[in-house]
Amino acid sequence: MNSSETSLSPFVVRYDTNLQDVSSIFKRNDIEFLLVSDEKKQIIGRIFPQNIVEANDIGLAPDTPVQQIMPSNPQFIEFIHELHLVFEDSFASEQDTSPGNNYIKDSYFHLIWQLCRIWHKNASEWEACFNSIYNPVISIDGEGRINLLNRALEKSTGISASEARGKKVTDIFTNSKLNEVLTTGQTQATRKIQYQDKILLTNRTPLYKNGRIAGAVAVLQDISELEHIAEELARTRELNRQLDAIFESSFDGLYLTDGEGNTLRLNQGFVRITGISMEECVGSNMRELVDTGVFSDSGTLLALEKQERTTITLVARTGKEVLVTSTPIFDEQGNIAFIITNVRDITELNELERRLKHIGLRDRELDTILDSSFDGIFITDGEANTLRLNQAFERITGVTAQECVGRNMKELVDEGYFSGSGTLLVLEKRERATITLVTRTGKEVLVTSTPIFDDQGNIMLVVTNVRDITELNELEREFKKMVGLRERELDAVFESSYDGLYITDGEANTLRLNEAFERILGVKAEECIGRNMRELVAEGVYSRSGTLLALEKQDQVTITLQAKTGKTALVTSTPIRDEHGNIILVVTNVRDISELNELQEKLGHAEELSRFFQSELQEMKLRTQCVIHSSKMRELISMVVRIAAVDSTVLIQGESGVGKELVANTIHSNSNRREQPMIKINCGAIPENLLESELFGYEPGAFTGASKQGKVGMFEVADQGILFLDEIGDLPLSLQVKLLRVLQDKEILRVGGTKPIKVDVRIIAGTNYNLKEMVEKKLFRKDLFYRLNVIPITVPPLRERREDIPILANHFLDNFNQKHGMNKKLSGSILAYFMEYDWPGNVRELENLVERLVVTSLNQTITAHDLSAWSELKPENKSDNEHGIVRLQDALENTERRILENAFSVCKSTYEVARALGISQPTVVRKAAKYGIRG
Repeated sequence: MNSSETSLSPFVVRYDTNLQDVSSIFKRNDIEFLLVSDEKKQIIGRIFPQNIVEANDIGLAPDTPVQQIMPSNPQFIEFIHELHLVFEDSFASEQDTSPGNNYIKDSYFHLIWQLCRIWHKNASEWEACFNSIYNPVISIDGEGRINLLNRALEKSTGISASEARGKKVTDIFTNSKLNEVLTTGQTQATRKIQYQDKILLTNRTPLYKNGRIAGAVAVLQDISELEHIAEELARTRELNRQLDAIFESSFDGLYLTDGEGNTLRLNQGFVRITGISMEECVGSNMRELVDTGVFSDSGTLLALEKQERTTITLVARTGKEVLVTSTPIFDEQGNIAFIITNVRDITELNELERRLKHIGLRDRELDTILDSSFDGIFITDGEANTLRLNQAFERITGVTAQECVGRNMKELVDEGYFSGSGTLLVLEKRERATITLVTRTGKEVLVTSTPIFDDQGNIMLVVTNVRDITELNELEREFKKMVGLRERELDAVFESSYDGLYITDGEANTLRLNEAFERILGVKAEECIGRNMRELVAEGVYSRSGTLLALEKQDQVTITLQAKTGKTALVTSTPIRDEHGNIILVVTNVRDISELNELQEKLGHAEELSRFFQSELQEMKLRTQCVIHSSKMRELISMVVRIAAVDSTVLIQGESGVGKELVANTIHSNSNRREQPMIKINCGAIPENLLESELFGYEPGAFTGASKQGKVGMFEVADQGILFLDEIGDLPLSLQVKLLRVLQDKEILRVGGTKPIKVDVRIIAGTNYNLKEMVEKKLFRKDLFYRLNVIPITVPPLRERREDIPILANHFLDNFNQKHGMNKKLSGSILAYFMEYDWPGNVRELENLVERLVVTSLNQTITAHDLSAWSELKPENKSDNEHGIVRLQDALENTERRILENAFSVCKSTYEVARALGISQPTVVRKAAKYGIRG
């Protein structure tokens, strides 16, 4: 049968056409596929060039009918069937009934082929989309046969779509439930299934056509990796829970930071050992904690620097000394991701080391204790079955992991591995327990077992910390033995001391005293031992107590006391502190000082005289500096010296020119603030709108024209020193309130500021007003007056201390002679006028007049004639002079002054004047000073 006999048209071949003929047709016609018909000329399938190539590849004979290699495609057959129904009438009318020709016309088959080609193109595109779906998809028809299966399902199952199409779904997938969906019409959502070694999630849905179930589809999702991840996550959570349990139950402190030294977490063991809370550390960098003194050093920082494990000792801010081992944890790139630090308290071990060294034991014994102090960890589940233990446990107990893991603790106790079990005790009491036990090897250990509860409150783990105390117990026994020897030695020294010794505890309860104490004070031991020193003092056994004073001052004290026997002793009480700085003992040394009491009294008298003479010398020095002579001023300066030593506020009152500023300077130079500045400000000399900013300063931009940098006020400048507010009576009422606040609260507020500034300033105020009258007239605040008037000082006017006038006049004369390069003198007549004038301008007026006379007088000696231009200096009291009557005292003083002036003009020294006048040289000096006469 040749190709012409088997080909119904250029697009259709019979089912029995051989492969060679089909291949020839494809070569002659550039078409994508050929339709295949049966003997009744019904289309039953398609053949593609690729099918011919595959047949040749597997070695099929050229005469093999095409039906054998025609791929099955139920969808295509269904499409052809529908076309046949549509074109059935046309099909009948288009047939040629002439004899010998029963074939379908080429035009009709060409139409069918074109429609199939369109269907094929759409089906190919749909299949490409279908195969691109990520999730596996399978579809069956109404008879349960597979009609769709995408590549994702092929990949997941290893079954090809060509093998599966047309077969019952249960033949390919034995446990498939798609047939149930066909039967029930119910959607089955999110069902988990297992196929071979894969875990899948499937969603099954019925397919409807014309309102009837025509099939079903299942969309699957491979969740094998998710299941594996979930299992790994569960295992990770369990490991984290175990790690947290170990972390928190560790007797040692644990401290975790990231690769930058930032604190991530720490356990309760760390808080207990160091005394540093979690809040102080978590979130802070180790460098900050070291810089602020929380820790003296950091193993973490050293490990970051050296990139390896480090072990150092450091001291916490609480004084606890600890041994830290910092271990870096590296990521895949070799960078440090975390640093875990193990912390153990070595304060007690160090103290024991110091004691052992003190009594002569070698350092090797303490090293043994340190080497054996690494703790073991033992973990069981909630049924006491052993889960794991570390190497330190094996080292400490001598019991290996192989002997314990998987076995119950009760079995191990019954078989003698351990004499007891903290784990079993915890399971019984449901709380942390600490006991000592002995291992099978004879090791004595201290164990602390901690229960770990789940969310339902059931014990799921018991973590046990194990510490070897065998050597510590041996050392303790050895230490007690050595201490016993030391105590016997101490007793011998205590009783052989010639001085009395008296010992109390930190609460002043008497512990012991020696025979020398009984001999010196005559008080027996049975009267004191067991009793408190406060009781003994209250009952008069002792007049007072050095022990109580040492406890009060927290330092060594030395005092004298008297016993009820009348004996006097010198006692020195010394407090003894523990490692935390608390006083645990007070040791008092007692000496008989009956013979020394007289010397002490004499010494006290001498000290009183010394203080008196020092005060007198200071006053004499001030009188020399201040140029005073009158008794009023001497008394004033004496009082000024006394009040200078305190920090009380001083109010200096007096007329203008009396020397208020001089008094303020004297207070400053004799106060404990003399090394600090004294700032002076005249409250009446500065405009009111500027005075506030001068006194209190202002912030940047506080007002128009203010400096951008702000300004410091006088109160801040005078901090730690003295501020002299002269003419305080001129201070505006609005500023009096602010000044009152400074005096009360010791703080100021700058102009434009909101934050108070603390200042430590002593205030001295000066005024020539009567502030009491100003208070009554509501011109000065009463509360401020009483704040200022703590120590009032009134400087008398010059007219009330005339004896100072000659002294001051000559003092000013010397100053101005030196200033102007002159050598002028004041005559007695002019001094007489000075003495009779009332000086309303006081010392300042006198000073100005002397300078005026020095620079205007023509002669070397300034006389009354030079006063002719100054008529205000003529005496106001002229009633006596009008009749030529002069008071006897004034006449005597004038005569005495003239005699002295004449003598000084002739003689060269006070000794010559004394011989010439027949009086003593001290009298000459005293009277010359009185009248202001200079030799």
